[in-house]
Amino acid sequence: MKSSFFKLLAILAFALLPVRATVDDSLSYALEAATPYVKEGFTVREDWWGGDLPVKKPKAIVHQLFKGNQYWFWMGTEVNGAKISVHIYDADGNLCEVEAWAKGRFAAARVIPKKTGTYYIIVEVEKSDRERTHWALAYGFR
Repeated sequence: MKSSFFKLLAILAFALLPVRATVDDSLSYALEAATPYVKEGFTVREDWWGGDLPVKKPKAIVHQLFKGNQYWFWMGTEVNGAKISVHIYDADGNLCEVEAWAKGRFAAARVIPKKTGTYYIIVEVEKSDRERTHWALAYGFR
């Protein structure tokens, strides 16, 4: 009987521990950043990327973009006080975004590809009080 009581107590204690945020939470913030652009006619794709990164260790995402479209890439993190960024480079390594911004847990960049091809979306956690910070990147086009 005592062992059952202690097992139940351990399960309850574990269940009441604070829940840590996840990449899914970061995706929610990325999609929140997309909201005004959806109102401007951008279609959000179901594809997205995410993970966790240490500060100042950028990650490259390789993606095919098509001439004739406009694209927004929206990045989010659940970490309050973190600073993140997203930038877009063409296959020759040239910065090719026409607009970019970063505000707290949100960042975004827009590109109008001059030609169809491979592009590199560089995401980075520039500042965070965590060893590794969750992030997610969504995108849309019109």
